[in-house]
Amino acid sequence: MVDIAENGRTWLLSGPASSYAVHLTEADELLHLHWGPRITLADAEALAAGPPPVQRPFESPLDGREEYPVEGGHRFVRPALSVRTGERRGTEWRFVSYDTADGAHGLRLRFDDDGVAITLHYRMRGDVVERWVTVANGGHARVELLRADAATWSLPDREGWRLSQLHGRWAAESRLTTAPLTYGEKVIGSRRGHTGHQHLPWVALATDATEEHGEVYGCALGWSGSWRIAVAQLPDARVQITGGAGHDDSGLLLLAPGETYTTPVFAGLWSDGGFGGASRTWHAYQRAYVVPDAERDRPVLFNSWEATYFDISEERQAALARRAAGIGVELFVVDDGWFGARTSDRAGLGDWTPNPDRFPHGLRPLADQVHGLGMRFGIWVEPEMVNPDSDLYRAHPDWVQHQPGRKRTEMRNQLVLNLAREDVREYLWEQLDTLLSSAPIDYVKWDFNRCFTDAGWPGEPYPQRLWVDHVRALYALLDRLRAAHPQVAFESCSGGGGRIDLGMMSRTDQVWTSDNTDPLDRLAVQHGFSQVHPARVMAAWVTDSPNSQLNGRISTLRFRFVSAMAGVLGIGGDLTRWTDEELSEARRWVELYKEIRPVVQRGELYRLRPPAGGLSAVQYVRGEEAVVLAWLEAQRYGEPAPALRLRGLDPTASYECRETGEVHCGAVLLHHGLRTELKGYLDATVLRLRRI
Repeated sequence: MVDIAENGRTWLLSGPASSYAVHLTEADELLHLHWGPRITLADAEALAAGPPPVQRPFESPLDGREEYPVEGGHRFVRPALSVRTGERRGTEWRFVSYDTADGAHGLRLRFDDDGVAITLHYRMRGDVVERWVTVANGGHARVELLRADAATWSLPDREGWRLSQLHGRWAAESRLTTAPLTYGEKVIGSRRGHTGHQHLPWVALATDATEEHGEVYGCALGWSGSWRIAVAQLPDARVQITGGAGHDDSGLLLLAPGETYTTPVFAGLWSDGGFGGASRTWHAYQRAYVVPDAERDRPVLFNSWEATYFDISEERQAALARRAAGIGVELFVVDDGWFGARTSDRAGLGDWTPNPDRFPHGLRPLADQVHGLGMRFGIWVEPEMVNPDSDLYRAHPDWVQHQPGRKRTEMRNQLVLNLAREDVREYLWEQLDTLLSSAPIDYVKWDFNRCFTDAGWPGEPYPQRLWVDHVRALYALLDRLRAAHPQVAFESCSGGGGRIDLGMMSRTDQVWTSDNTDPLDRLAVQHGFSQVHPARVMAAWVTDSPNSQLNGRISTLRFRFVSAMAGVLGIGGDLTRWTDEELSEARRWVELYKEIRPVVQRGELYRLRPPAGGLSAVQYVRGEEAVVLAWLEAQRYGEPAPALRLRGLDPTASYECRETGEVHCGAVLLHHGLRTELKGYLDATVLRLRRI
């Protein structure tokens, strides 16, 4: 809800447990007042009437206090908005009006600078504040947006801030790191044209918070292209977080008269429940407001990639499908290699018609077989890319991003199509719409296997706009396909976890977390991922042992399944090589996962013990049920696994406990903790609890 002061210059947004307040001075300076525990409008007005800040030489009284710092005037912090009109640069805005939106859960504050209209948008979603900005050219011949961030977040005065972030690389994404925040700026982001494996667009700041106690502030950006988040500790120790699209200030877009740019959403939350409480708030927000059809549980899938790579045929896929159906798989996905001349990664991208040698009658016969086995049918695509060895590139070499007179840089033997071009967008729409209409396809895995390197557009007056317009075109294409084919679910993939963000999640049903399917490595990846994103979207596979994709590690089928059951379970091994005993065991694990799936995918997550080389465990709670997944990564000196202290349940109640669907561990009084029988190396278990 939004409360507004009588003078119309103080605004308070409140959720169930938190509030956010801003104030407009008589000089039209928009100041941040409060972000934290829920307060009243009277409290906010008292903050607005408080004493002015101490003025020091060479400093600005606005820095660290201004809600959305613009370029110009007596400001020295990083500007969130940098605008150039003709010969003039900077912003001198005046307040115009405000109104509420979204059923009184939203607020719009309108400003104007000589025909450049700037609107700050706020929307309360539970205890998550969504913020974004629109900038419109009201009459200038041209308005150049050098930088237009979505929001600047101001934190309360505290000592000892610590910054948490998720960093990584290919096959090692989403690894959590925390370090003291020092004076100056910490900048993370991507200059690669997509979200990137190197950083997820999320930060969290706290002073003395633990997993379940203490105040945590978190911010997450919903953008799937290049981006930047800057965390600054200013000279007076105040902290601000500024973030938005684009990796630098060299220019986003050129607005013609009447044109508008809308930034992505930069969402933020405050929690007094520690990092675990913050994560549960993020998860609930995404299930309620971001992820499509989040109330539907995702099916158990089989993906053919690690089983066949490019050696695809209708017969071999059908054999895999029969085995997959036999162990209870619900969705069968044919990965790369089904189209064009795609017998390796050197050819075929861009030609989205079935390979006539491998699928002489198209995809429908295989899809019908898969449906006849009681499974849904899915395919892999990479629409934003093209191989030079393809019919598409031979016909339209000008359709790729490139710099005139420069070598076209190939990565994975492919180039990036310029989706900012209308003809490219229409071609992809026609190809994909035709494909999804040609066979009963239920699922699309949408990949993106290289970064931007030659982001040029010969002949375009403002070529740098492709950094933004490529992403906007991607969003529009996905939205159009979902509207035309509502039965089709989409998964976002980018060589693993290279495009995971709130923008992509609002258009896809799940994401591929990492190309690393080693079950031990995955524990740390999934631990980091869970800081901000829910299990409902986190795809995880059981693959072969030894792990042929990455490290050759040997692991039990049990450990592989329990690791993957922490998210959306998938299977990616070569089932035609699995023994009857392995297939029988896999069938039991799949049956167990289906029983616990509603709790895992839609329950509240408690991270009981992080992966740190010993016992690690997570717990999911939904209603009167709970599920614990535990992994013993290693054991020293014969010491038993430590007890797990469960969370999120009634501490006065007793619960019936079953371990791995077989062993009854009896009635467990929660304050005594819970021991498992794990021992050795790479052992794992599933505990199911129900209130008695």
